[in-house]
Amino acid sequence: MLYTIENEKIKLSVADHGAEIKSLIRKADGRELMWQADGAFWARTSPVLFPLVGNYYGKKSIYAGKTYEMGQHGFARDVDFTLVSQSADELVFTLKDNEETKEKYPFSFILTLSYKITDGTVNVGWQVENPNDSKMYFSIGGHPAFNCDLDTWTLRFEKAGKVNDIVTAFIISSDGSGCLGDEKEKLALDNGILHMSDELFSRDALIIEDRQSDQVTLVNPEGVDQLSVKFDAPLFGVWSPVGKHAPFVCIEPWYGRCDRVGFNQKLEEREYGNTLEAGEVFKTSYDIICK
Repeated sequence: MLYTIENEKIKLSVADHGAEIKSLIRKADGRELMWQADGAFWARTSPVLFPLVGNYYGKKSIYAGKTYEMGQHGFARDVDFTLVSQSADELVFTLKDNEETKEKYPFSFILTLSYKITDGTVNVGWQVENPNDSKMYFSIGGHPAFNCDLDTWTLRFEKAGKVNDIVTAFIISSDGSGCLGDEKEKLALDNGILHMSDELFSRDALIIEDRQSDQVTLVNPEGVDQLSVKFDAPLFGVWSPVGKHAPFVCIEPWYGRCDRVGFNQKLEEREYGNTLEAGEVFKTSYDIICK
Protein backbone atom coordinates (compact mmCIF):
# COMPACT_ATOMS: atom_id res chain seq x y z
CA MET A 1 0.00 0.00 0.00
CA LEU A 2 1.15 3.53 -0.77
CA TYR A 3 0.90 6.37 1.77
CA THR A 4 1.19 10.04 0.78
CA ILE A 5 1.82 13.25 2.71
CA GLU A 6 2.30 16.71 1.25
CA ASN A 7 2.69 20.41 1.96
CA GLU A 8 2.91 23.52 -0.19
CA LYS A 9 6.34 22.58 -1.57
CA ILE A 10 6.59 18.80 -1.88
CA LYS A 11 4.53 15.63 -2.14
CA LEU A 12 6.01 12.40 -0.72
CA SER A 13 4.75 8.85 -1.24
CA VAL A 14 6.07 5.84 0.70
CA ALA A 15 5.15 2.16 0.27
CA ASP A 16 4.67 -0.18 3.19
CA HIS A 17 6.70 -2.76 1.25
CA GLY A 18 10.22 -2.02 2.42
CA ALA A 19 8.96 1.29 3.87
CA GLU A 20 10.46 2.67 0.67
CA ILE A 21 10.10 6.16 -0.75
CA LYS A 22 8.45 5.74 -4.14
CA SER A 23 7.90 9.36 -5.18
CA LEU A 24 9.01 12.86 -4.25
CA ILE A 25 7.45 15.62 -6.33
CA ARG A 26 8.60 19.24 -6.23
CA LYS A 27 5.42 21.26 -6.60
CA ALA A 28 7.05 24.41 -7.97
CA ASP A 29 7.56 22.70 -11.33
CA GLY A 30 5.93 19.28 -10.89
CA ARG A 31 9.27 17.49 -11.26
CA GLU A 32 9.52 13.90 -10.01
CA LEU A 33 12.86 13.78 -8.19
CA MET A 34 12.95 10.04 -7.46
CA TRP A 35 13.85 7.27 -9.87
CA GLN A 36 10.72 5.30 -10.78
CA ALA A 37 12.07 1.74 -10.49
CA ASP A 38 12.13 0.74 -14.17
CA GLY A 39 13.37 -2.86 -14.03
CA ALA A 40 15.32 -2.42 -17.25
CA PHE A 41 17.82 -0.46 -15.16
CA TRP A 42 17.04 -1.03 -11.45
CA ALA A 43 13.71 -2.06 -9.99
CA ARG A 44 13.97 -0.07 -6.76
CA THR A 45 13.67 3.57 -5.75
CA SER A 46 14.96 4.09 -2.21
CA PRO A 47 15.42 0.86 -0.25
CA VAL A 48 16.61 0.75 3.35
CA LEU A 49 19.65 -1.46 3.83
CA PHE A 50 19.30 -3.51 7.03
CA PRO A 51 20.77 -5.37 8.85
CA LEU A 52 23.49 -5.44 6.21
CA VAL A 53 24.99 -2.79 3.91
CA GLY A 54 26.67 -4.37 0.90
CA ASN A 55 27.75 -8.01 1.04
CA TYR A 56 29.12 -10.39 3.59
CA TYR A 57 32.26 -12.00 2.21
CA GLY A 58 31.00 -15.24 0.70
CA LYS A 59 27.45 -14.10 1.52
CA LYS A 60 27.99 -15.55 5.01
CA SER A 61 28.57 -14.36 8.55
CA ILE A 62 29.57 -16.32 11.63
CA TYR A 63 28.21 -15.59 15.08
CA ALA A 64 28.47 -17.73 18.24
CA GLY A 65 29.77 -20.62 16.15
CA LYS A 66 26.84 -20.63 13.72
CA THR A 67 26.94 -19.59 10.06
CA TYR A 68 24.24 -17.33 8.64
CA GLU A 69 23.67 -16.61 4.96
CA MET A 70 22.23 -13.32 3.72
CA GLY A 71 22.14 -11.60 0.35
CA GLN A 72 23.33 -8.11 -0.52
CA HIS A 73 21.90 -5.24 1.57
CA GLY A 74 19.91 -7.46 3.92
CA PHE A 75 16.23 -8.33 4.02
CA ALA A 76 14.35 -5.24 5.23
CA ARG A 77 13.93 -3.85 1.71
CA ASP A 78 12.03 -6.97 0.63
CA VAL A 79 9.37 -7.27 3.35
CA ASP A 80 6.25 -5.38 4.39
CA PHE A 81 6.51 -2.92 7.28
CA THR A 82 3.62 -1.93 9.53
CA LEU A 83 2.40 1.67 9.44
CA VAL A 84 2.24 2.74 13.10
CA SER A 85 1.31 6.39 12.65
CA GLN A 86 0.38 8.90 9.98
CA SER A 87 -0.11 12.64 10.36
CA ALA A 88 -0.22 15.56 7.95
CA ASP A 89 3.56 15.76 7.85
CA GLU A 90 4.92 12.39 9.01
CA LEU A 91 4.75 8.65 8.30
CA VAL A 92 6.19 6.08 10.73
CA PHE A 93 6.71 2.38 9.93
CA THR A 94 8.07 -0.50 11.96
CA LEU A 95 9.51 -3.97 11.34
CA LYS A 96 10.24 -6.70 13.89
CA ASP A 97 12.14 -9.95 13.69
CA ASN A 98 10.38 -13.23 12.96
CA GLU A 99 11.25 -16.86 12.28
CA GLU A 100 12.39 -16.09 8.72
CA THR A 101 14.72 -13.26 9.75
CA LYS A 102 16.22 -15.43 12.50
CA GLU A 103 17.38 -17.89 9.83
CA LYS A 104 19.49 -15.14 8.25
CA TYR A 105 20.33 -12.91 11.21
CA PRO A 106 20.78 -14.07 14.83
CA PHE A 107 19.16 -11.17 16.69
CA SER A 108 15.74 -9.93 17.63
CA PHE A 109 15.22 -6.28 16.64
CA ILE A 110 12.70 -3.47 16.30
CA LEU A 111 13.40 -1.28 13.26
CA THR A 112 11.48 1.99 12.93
CA LEU A 113 11.59 4.22 9.84
CA SER A 114 10.08 7.71 9.82
CA TYR A 115 9.52 10.25 7.04
CA LYS A 116 8.81 13.83 8.11
CA ILE A 117 8.33 16.73 5.69
CA THR A 118 9.12 20.33 6.60
CA ASP A 119 8.97 22.94 3.81
CA GLY A 120 11.03 21.36 1.01
CA THR A 121 12.90 18.85 3.17
CA VAL A 122 12.27 15.17 3.86
CA ASN A 123 13.86 13.93 7.06
CA VAL A 124 14.42 10.16 6.87
CA GLY A 125 14.73 8.73 10.37
CA TRP A 126 16.13 5.35 11.42
CA GLN A 127 15.77 3.76 14.83
CA VAL A 128 17.07 0.32 15.81
CA GLU A 129 16.12 -1.14 19.20
CA ASN A 130 17.86 -4.08 20.83
CA PRO A 131 15.28 -6.18 22.74
CA ASN A 132 17.79 -8.99 23.30
CA ASP A 133 19.38 -9.69 26.66
CA SER A 134 22.82 -9.45 25.06
CA LYS A 135 24.79 -7.30 22.61
CA MET A 136 23.67 -7.13 18.98
CA TYR A 137 25.49 -6.14 15.78
CA PHE A 138 23.99 -4.53 12.68
CA SER A 139 24.49 -2.16 9.76
CA ILE A 140 22.00 0.25 8.23
CA GLY A 141 22.04 2.50 5.20
CA GLY A 142 20.03 4.42 2.63
CA HIS A 143 19.93 3.92 -1.14
CA PRO A 144 17.82 6.77 -2.61
CA ALA A 145 17.94 7.11 -6.40
CA PHE A 146 17.42 10.47 -8.10
CA ASN A 147 16.48 11.20 -11.70
CA CYS A 148 19.25 12.79 -13.76
CA ASP A 149 21.32 12.49 -16.94
CA LEU A 150 24.79 11.16 -16.12
CA ASP A 151 26.31 12.95 -19.12
CA THR A 152 25.19 16.46 -18.19
CA TRP A 153 24.32 16.53 -14.49
CA THR A 154 26.97 16.82 -11.78
CA LEU A 155 27.46 16.26 -8.05
CA ARG A 156 28.87 18.82 -5.62
CA PHE A 157 30.50 17.58 -2.42
CA GLU A 158 30.48 19.78 0.67
CA LYS A 159 31.73 19.73 4.24
CA ALA A 160 31.91 23.20 5.82
CA GLY A 161 32.44 24.44 2.26
CA LYS A 162 33.39 22.75 -0.99
CA VAL A 163 35.53 19.61 -0.95
CA ASN A 164 38.60 19.82 -3.19
CA ASP A 165 39.13 16.11 -3.79
CA ILE A 166 37.80 12.77 -2.63
CA VAL A 167 39.69 9.58 -1.81
CA THR A 168 37.38 6.73 -2.67
CA ALA A 169 37.59 2.95 -2.46
CA PHE A 170 35.94 0.88 -5.17
CA ILE A 171 34.08 -2.39 -4.86
CA ILE A 172 36.26 -4.89 -6.69
CA SER A 173 33.90 -7.45 -8.17
CA SER A 174 36.22 -9.28 -10.55
CA ASP A 175 36.24 -12.25 -8.13
CA GLY A 176 32.45 -12.19 -7.99
CA SER A 177 32.35 -11.47 -4.26
CA GLY A 178 30.99 -7.92 -4.47
CA CYS A 179 33.41 -7.07 -1.68
CA LEU A 180 36.08 -4.48 -1.16
CA GLY A 181 39.64 -4.78 -2.41
CA ASP A 182 42.64 -2.80 -1.18
CA GLU A 183 42.81 -0.35 -4.08
CA LYS A 184 41.91 3.29 -3.48
CA GLU A 185 41.78 6.15 -5.95
CA LYS A 186 41.62 9.91 -5.61
CA LEU A 187 38.79 11.67 -7.40
CA ALA A 188 39.85 15.14 -8.47
CA LEU A 189 36.94 17.53 -8.21
CA ASP A 190 36.37 20.69 -10.23
CA ASN A 191 35.71 23.34 -7.57
CA GLY A 192 33.89 20.71 -5.53
CA ILE A 193 32.09 19.27 -8.57
CA LEU A 194 32.23 15.66 -9.75
CA HIS A 195 31.39 15.11 -13.42
CA MET A 196 29.48 11.85 -13.89
CA SER A 197 29.58 9.28 -16.68
CA ASP A 198 29.11 5.56 -17.29
CA GLU A 199 32.87 5.16 -16.94
CA LEU A 200 32.79 6.64 -13.44
CA PHE A 201 30.69 3.68 -12.28
CA SER A 202 32.36 1.03 -14.43
CA ARG A 203 33.75 -0.65 -11.30
CA ASP A 204 30.48 -0.41 -9.35
CA ALA A 205 29.81 1.96 -6.46
CA LEU A 206 32.12 4.64 -5.19
CA ILE A 207 32.59 4.05 -1.46
CA ILE A 208 33.67 7.25 0.27
CA GLU A 209 34.91 6.74 3.81
CA ASP A 210 36.24 8.86 6.70
CA ARG A 211 33.49 11.51 6.70
CA GLN A 212 35.01 13.31 3.72
CA SER A 213 31.68 14.99 2.94
CA ASP A 214 28.40 15.50 4.77
CA GLN A 215 26.31 16.91 1.94
CA VAL A 216 26.06 15.95 -1.72
CA THR A 217 24.10 18.19 -4.11
CA LEU A 218 22.72 17.17 -7.50
CA VAL A 219 23.20 19.97 -10.05
CA ASN A 220 21.47 20.26 -13.44
CA PRO A 221 23.22 21.20 -16.72
CA GLU A 222 22.42 24.89 -16.17
CA GLY A 223 24.32 24.80 -12.89
CA VAL A 224 21.16 25.01 -10.77
CA ASP A 225 20.99 22.95 -7.58
CA GLN A 226 18.12 20.44 -7.70
CA LEU A 227 18.40 18.62 -4.38
CA SER A 228 20.88 17.83 -1.63
CA VAL A 229 21.35 14.77 0.56
CA LYS A 230 22.65 15.85 3.97
CA PHE A 231 23.90 13.33 6.52
CA ASP A 232 26.18 12.63 9.47
CA ALA A 233 27.21 9.14 8.39
CA PRO A 234 30.76 7.74 8.68
CA LEU A 235 30.75 6.84 4.99
CA PHE A 236 28.52 6.97 1.94
CA GLY A 237 28.12 5.45 -1.49
CA VAL A 238 27.51 6.96 -4.92
CA TRP A 239 26.18 4.53 -7.52
CA SER A 240 24.59 4.03 -10.88
CA PRO A 241 24.30 0.58 -12.52
CA VAL A 242 27.40 -0.64 -14.32
CA GLY A 243 27.24 -0.35 -18.10
CA LYS A 244 23.56 0.62 -18.34
CA HIS A 245 23.77 4.40 -18.84
CA ALA A 246 20.91 4.60 -16.36
CA PRO A 247 19.07 7.93 -15.99
CA PHE A 248 19.64 8.19 -12.24
CA VAL A 249 22.27 8.33 -9.52
CA CYS A 250 22.08 7.07 -5.93
CA ILE A 251 23.50 9.08 -3.02
CA GLU A 252 23.66 6.66 -0.08
CA PRO A 253 24.39 7.50 3.59
CA TRP A 254 25.77 4.38 5.28
CA TYR A 255 26.44 3.11 8.77
CA GLY A 256 28.22 0.00 7.50
CA ARG A 257 29.58 -1.40 4.25
CA CYS A 258 30.55 -4.61 2.48
CA ASP A 259 33.30 -6.83 3.86
CA ARG A 260 36.81 -6.83 2.48
CA VAL A 261 37.88 -9.68 0.22
CA GLY A 262 39.21 -12.43 2.47
CA PHE A 263 37.46 -11.23 5.65
CA ASN A 264 37.08 -13.90 8.37
CA GLN A 265 33.26 -13.53 8.31
CA LYS A 266 32.93 -12.95 12.08
CA LEU A 267 29.90 -10.71 12.54
CA GLU A 268 31.28 -8.87 15.57
CA GLU A 269 34.50 -7.93 13.73
CA ARG A 270 32.99 -6.31 10.63
CA GLU A 271 34.41 -2.90 9.72
CA TYR A 272 31.95 -0.03 10.26
CA GLY A 273 29.58 -2.38 12.08
CA ASN A 274 27.33 -0.96 14.81
CA THR A 275 26.92 -2.39 18.30
CA LEU A 276 23.98 -2.08 20.69
CA GLU A 277 24.01 -3.33 24.25
CA ALA A 278 20.89 -5.02 25.61
CA GLY A 279 18.03 -2.54 25.74
CA GLU A 280 19.90 0.22 23.89
CA VAL A 281 18.51 2.24 20.97
CA PHE A 282 20.35 3.57 17.89
CA LYS A 283 18.88 6.68 16.27
CA THR A 284 20.01 8.72 13.29
CA SER A 285 18.59 10.40 10.19
CA TYR A 286 19.42 12.10 6.92
CA ASP A 287 17.73 14.84 4.90
CA ILE A 288 16.67 15.08 1.27
CA ILE A 289 16.51 18.81 0.62
CA CYS A 290 14.57 19.89 -2.46
CA LYS A 291 15.82 23.12 -4.03
